[in-house]
Amino acid sequence: MELKFISSPPGEVSEEEALDAYSLAVTTVAERLSPSVANLRVSRRVRGGRILDGGGSGVVITPDGFTLTSAHVIARTEGKGRASFVDGRELEFEVVGSDPLSDLAVLRVDARDLVPAELGDAERLRVGQLVIAIGNPHGFTGSVTAGVVSALGRSLPTRSGANVRVVDNVIQTDAALNPGNSGGALADGRGRVVGINTAVAGVGLGLAVPINAATRRIVGALMAEGRFRRAYLGIAGGPRPLPPRLARELGRKSGVEIAQVVEGGPADRAGMRAEDLIVELEGTPIEGMDDLQRVVVGEVIGRAVRAKVVRGGRERELELVPAELEG
Repeated sequence: MELKFISSPPGEVSEEEALDAYSLAVTTVAERLSPSVANLRVSRRVRGGRILDGGGSGVVITPDGFTLTSAHVIARTEGKGRASFVDGRELEFEVVGSDPLSDLAVLRVDARDLVPAELGDAERLRVGQLVIAIGNPHGFTGSVTAGVVSALGRSLPTRSGANVRVVDNVIQTDAALNPGNSGGALADGRGRVVGINTAVAGVGLGLAVPINAATRRIVGALMAEGRFRRAYLGIAGGPRPLPPRLARELGRKSGVEIAQVVEGGPADRAGMRAEDLIVELEGTPIEGMDDLQRVVVGEVIGRAVRAKVVRGGRERELELVPAELEG
């Protein structure tokens, strides 16, 4: 029996036609975003006074040079460095502001004609959705990996001096992050930046700080003032289930139990005690530390706010004046 091979139809097939939908989405996003992603090179002082070169990636967000990156990329540097782009340009930059507790920083590149990326909204992401990680670890050629959203709502512990905070709603993706990709873009299938790549949690596993309403406020404050102000209550605590009767009355299952009250702090002056359960602050229901962190923002510093706590099975209303978190 003679085998017959079916040949391709006459006429040459273009590369675009040969690409499947997945590849086309990835290549389109890469072509769109690569001009907006910079390689950052910095020098930092380490123990013993030695100077080491390091770097990462950054995402241009305005034509006049404002660039978003991870705070740890520019930590312990002299506040300046060089940015390289895929078009061959190598430009100076200065650090405008850094917020280690969200692992975000804003730089200003010395240019007025850069290609800005479009910022998206991570709140619209769904598990299983296509995402593309774009960095620039080598200077003039971008690095592109693709994958899916593996999980949403993850937490990322961050530290600034003695202060520890959890970044909420971190995006977990299986798009591998190459060395030097920290500070680069995590984009959706339409090329909108929905996260800033910040860490590799394990082999083939990446995390990104989400672009959402909370992080937009942080970025805006860093651009305008060079810092992001946070309120300080002077407590340590964690989530705890409410007693069944209170859970029914309040319509929620948990609150934040105070484990420790800092002597002389705002909570101490307001009369809060260890083992109090915070269930409401400034009219906002409190079920976990993330709820508390969303309320204690710069706007409440120095202003009296009302807190509802449960002590000995009874609700109490207290008034406290948050201070500004230092360091």
